[in-house]
Amino acid sequence: MIIKPKIRGFICTTAHPDGCAANVRQQIEFVRGKGTVAGLPKRVLVIGSSTGYGLASRIVPAFAGGAATAGVFFERPGEVDRTGTAGWYNSVAFEREAHAAGLYAKSINGDAFSDTVKQQVIALIKADLGQVDAVIYSLASPRRTHPKTGVTHKSCLKPLGTAFTNKTVDTDKGTVTEITIGPADDAEVADTVAVMGGEDWEMWMDALDAAGVLAPGVVTVAYSYIGPSLTWAIYRNGTIGRAKEHLEETADRITAKLAAREGRAWVSVNKALVTQASSAIPVVPLYISLLYKVMKEKGLHEGCIEQIHRLFAERLAPGAHPQPDEEGRIRIDDWEMREDVQAEVAAAWPQVSTETLPSLSDIEGYRVEFLRLFGFGLPGVNYDAEAATLQPLPSAS
Repeated sequence: MIIKPKIRGFICTTAHPDGCAANVRQQIEFVRGKGTVAGLPKRVLVIGSSTGYGLASRIVPAFAGGAATAGVFFERPGEVDRTGTAGWYNSVAFEREAHAAGLYAKSINGDAFSDTVKQQVIALIKADLGQVDAVIYSLASPRRTHPKTGVTHKSCLKPLGTAFTNKTVDTDKGTVTEITIGPADDAEVADTVAVMGGEDWEMWMDALDAAGVLAPGVVTVAYSYIGPSLTWAIYRNGTIGRAKEHLEETADRITAKLAAREGRAWVSVNKALVTQASSAIPVVPLYISLLYKVMKEKGLHEGCIEQIHRLFAERLAPGAHPQPDEEGRIRIDDWEMREDVQAEVAAAWPQVSTETLPSLSDIEGYRVEFLRLFGFGLPGVNYDAEAATLQPLPSAS
């Protein structure tokens, strides 16, 4: 079928398989262009491996260090008259490229929060890899069914205590408006922590450890975000912030559990980027549009692949220094949070409106990046040609 983007709210309901493949190849080419990074983990499990930071976390150790990778995700395959999700096509493309390079790459598609998938992954590791040297936790889901209670928890994006009013942008229409979001109640806070906090990460590490599939010196990393003060009410000081605090506390517990095998758990605070998750957060897309303009003008802009390459090469590789902050977190958002960058974003914020949006922000760059998430707008792809929607994972055959 001929596939065009269909935007609904903050998501695109279609994905282009050839465009997704081109996007994956571009990221691989970037990593290859940086050369081999010595000492990277050779057996890597990525939980939430199909898009954004998770996908980049599979590409970097594979193509910078020759790692065997196992990926876990929950994506929809294509049908005859319906496209699969972008994450599905990304994963198909990654496996194809990895196999062509002689690298081990297998994937499991299912609910990563479930005990069933955890056991499937453990069985895969035992059969093929023996143990893993690194576990990357990069899940981004709006809901989680707890494997022990059966209760489905839904996260929310709300402030705490009082309502929050600030500017936001309709990225499709280019209109800047004010939005007011009421405060969360205790149940909503608890649900958000249950979905986006560290409990599932710890469950994964406990299950892997109990099964004996964690190698000596294993490193595990979960991703987080802090951001500037202008988004704190909805993010760091809101329901998501409570979940991220729980994630950081979990890192300390996991590190204590891994001490006997000289392992370590890290939380990596990453840069604000256009992702399917960030597009859903009020205020944040407007901030990203302003941030992109400033960082591009300063030559500091990075995408997911650049961020994760820097994380692995400069903070996690042997001989590198994680450079943790006072809370013990790795800060790969360091360029975003530079004083000069934040000062320019803060100066533009009061001035931005529907009329000034094109000149003060990189709203067009935001739109381009958003469509690229779904495989649209990639050079060298004929979007007027028929595309094959049915694409199985190579490792499943």
